Amino acid sequence: MTKLRYILLIVLSLFTVSPVFAQMIEDPTTWTYEVKGKGNHQYELIFHLTIKKEWHIWSMTPGGDGFLIPPTYKFDKNVNVQLVGKITEDGVKVTTEMEGIDGKVTFLSGKVDYVQVVNVKGACKITGKHEYQVCNDNTCLPPKTLPFSFEIKE
Repeated sequence: MTKLRYILLIVLSLFTVSPVFAQMIEDPTTWTYEVKGKGNHQYELIFHLTIKKEWHIWSMTPGGDGFLIPPTYKFDKNVNVQLVGKITEDGVKVTTEMEGIDGKVTFLSGKVDYVQVVNVKGACKITGKHEYQVCNDNTCLPPKTLPFSFEIKE
């Protein structure tokens, strides 16, 4: 084999093996869900996230060159539920430049809360899915989608 073939073989094996290693890494996140009443049939749906040390999640407005995957939240349709405004994120944000990414990026580490305010008509269940991606200094795990469920008991 020529030198070029060896290089191509190594590059191809890296692309084949890297996703396998990423799948072997345990998800460094823990998600819990909470409902807080605000009165007058209004509630806060809170997505509590704890991320293991040395990992981070992209901000909902991550910046960069457009290839970063921010967390997203999709609520199933429910005639008894009205979303009020957009979901917000609360945590310590870091905005910096990263090698290999054009422009500044913003991410969060440690504990992060995502809050969606809703108006409801009576007792109901609010369901949906959220997608997120976590990274460390060496790798990003594949995006992950989790279902969520909030129980409103009026």
